[in-house]
Amino acid sequence: MSPAHPILPAPARAQRGFTIVELMVTVAIAMFLLGGLVTVVQNVRNTYTQQQALVQLQDQQRFAITLLTDVIQSGGYFDNPTGDTVTTALPLDLVNGFATGQAFNGVKGGAGPAAAADTLDTVSVRFRTAPGDQIINCSGSSNTTAAEQVYINTFSVVGGVLQCQLNGGAPIQLVSGVASLTVYYGVKRLTPASDYNVDTYGQANALQVGAPNDWMNVSAVRVIVWFVNPLFGAPGQVGVAQPQYIKYERVIEVMARAGDYT
Repeated sequence: MSPAHPILPAPARAQRGFTIVELMVTVAIAMFLLGGLVTVVQNVRNTYTQQQALVQLQDQQRFAITLLTDVIQSGGYFDNPTGDTVTTALPLDLVNGFATGQAFNGVKGGAGPAAAADTLDTVSVRFRTAPGDQIINCSGSSNTTAAEQVYINTFSVVGGVLQCQLNGGAPIQLVSGVASLTVYYGVKRLTPASDYNVDTYGQANALQVGAPNDWMNVSAVRVIVWFVNPLFGAPGQVGVAQPQYIKYERVIEVMARAGDYT
């Protein structure tokens, strides 16, 4: 009987890893995919940021024009038309540049950055309110005192901010991102002068102060507000025809001279 021979294991199969070329190809593919993912995320982020900026711009436009409209259309208002006239309700105020019965005043400012006719104007609006009548002034409040109050609301743009001063007080910042405010006053110069229709629009420096005094006959106010476009030069907008400024315009009827007179 032959001696037993030990059973030897089969030779182990040769093992091999990845070559350096294979690793480099894998890393390159991973970097390519990662770069695409980062680009997608960045584009989504830029789109969201720009949409939020547009929403904010629309809110600023809406607030600015609404407040200007509410205040300007109240120019010349007084609370007791049976016991007063506009001349007794709005007396002479030389300090603020108002003649007796005058509801509007303004100054044509220097050139603004947006367009050829763009200016940094100032407009002042005067009216008298009674306690609790809810007539809004430029601070967003109304008369909560126990007596009649004359309010002088002065709007201007300083340092890219639309601001107002109430009765000569400290400036109240209303809206940022504003490039300029241009104001045209609508008056009637042609005869007959029995109605308050508008035949002429002019800025403050073009209004007559003699006879007739245009400041006493303002029936409408055209306001043009230029806002800074948040998409101008924004990421993803390079090369896109985005305007640097956006124009918002409204013609506001002065309620004290509207109704049966027009």
